[in-house]
Amino acid sequence: MSVESIPVKAAPKSLVWQGDELVCAVDGGRCWGRGGEELKAAAFTWSSPFDAGTASVSGPYSAVYQERGTKGVLCEGERIVRELNRSYYHAPDYDYPLALGALGNGREVVAHCPDEYNVLQIEDAASGERLTVGEREPQDVFHSRLSLSPDGRYLLSIGWYWQPFGAALVYDTALALSDPATLDGGGVLPYAAVMNGEVTAGCWLDTDRLVLATGAEEWDEEETAGLPPRHLGVWSVPEGRWLHRNPAGDADPGVLLLPRGDQVISFPGHPRLLDAATGRLVAEWPQVGVPAKGTCFGGRHVPTPVAALHPDGTRLAVAQAGGIALIALP
Repeated sequence: MSVESIPVKAAPKSLVWQGDELVCAVDGGRCWGRGGEELKAAAFTWSSPFDAGTASVSGPYSAVYQERGTKGVLCEGERIVRELNRSYYHAPDYDYPLALGALGNGREVVAHCPDEYNVLQIEDAASGERLTVGEREPQDVFHSRLSLSPDGRYLLSIGWYWQPFGAALVYDTALALSDPATLDGGGVLPYAAVMNGEVTAGCWLDTDRLVLATGAEEWDEEETAGLPPRHLGVWSVPEGRWLHRNPAGDADPGVLLLPRGDQVISFPGHPRLLDAATGRLVAEWPQVGVPAKGTCFGGRHVPTPVAALHPDGTRLAVAQAGGIALIALP
């Protein structure tokens, strides 16, 4: 399990694979080749202090934003499409809620909270048309760390309630387009199924299966239907039940999970490859240090680890202070 390093002058603040090249949109499109050579220097510098980025795996759209700020920019390739905004309310205290992807009909969308911290909206990426216009009665939840399922049918929010305590909510986007108020309730993930341990991270294994991870904090020690502290769980959305729930070692999982087949990669201070069904540690790379970020909220901002898994699942790129670590996965 080799680890190579691409030397860089400054740690990339975002990474995405484009073929065999690594691109950092936050740094104006800097690009590195498979051999570690810098193929393209920054084409420009953002005037706003953006420090995070995301991209749609299904289309040409990407976004840069300030993780604990209110501003972002949506791009199509190198073209700026429009500015993005979120509510100022407690913005410095939790991560920017933003997801890009395609719905089932192929329409590229932006999912975010442009007006209120607790009101999710889905907009057409190209035009900015809001697709979820209607009467709303949102619950008091701070949405954060949004992600769309691979087919765009479901929207995951790893957010928090005012305790603070991390939680997971899942919404049906098809229902939301016909009835936007469905984005205001508990969604399709039952409250009791997760409210035991504090959910800090989640990702989609495929169109139906969702992986959630919990930290050390506990909500109700007598709750048996939920996901206990420091556990990894695989939830089937169509079946409405846990397929697997197992301890995930003695380390808090952190806020970032990357799916790789039936495995996930977590980043509790360094990358760890876990079997999603059993929670078993498959491999880890303690020499590749990343920020140890426990939750999406907190008065002290710890940056989210910057990492990108190659689409073929063989290589993991991880940003570090002095370079980009390239890990050959087993």
